[in-house]
Amino acid sequence: MKEELAVLAESLEGVEPGQLFGKPSLKVGKAHFVCGFQQCLVVKVGKEAIEEMLPDFEGAVLFDPSGKGRPMKDWLQIPETYKEQWPSLALQALDFVK
Repeated sequence: MKEELAVLAESLEGVEPGQLFGKPSLKVGKAHFVCGFQQCLVVKVGKEAIEEMLPDFEGAVLFDPSGKGRPMKDWLQIPETYKEQWPSLALQALDFVK
């Protein structure tokens, strides 16, 4: 996953790699907007966008890094089956945090 995020970082201006909850992530300044988790891409796109996106991404779930039933309302975990769409999802997440 770290390699996939490095490729995404190269395509996005002002983005650098980081760590979020011990997972590889991308950030702009101090704002994290993408991370890798369980071979999925996790994007911070906001609650409203998630509600619109969920029907289009089978298997996508709200990001629950602790696994204790406390998902983060603005973060969506997208399965690897949608890997072709990860760059556009990362761009959408970057726009959300700017």
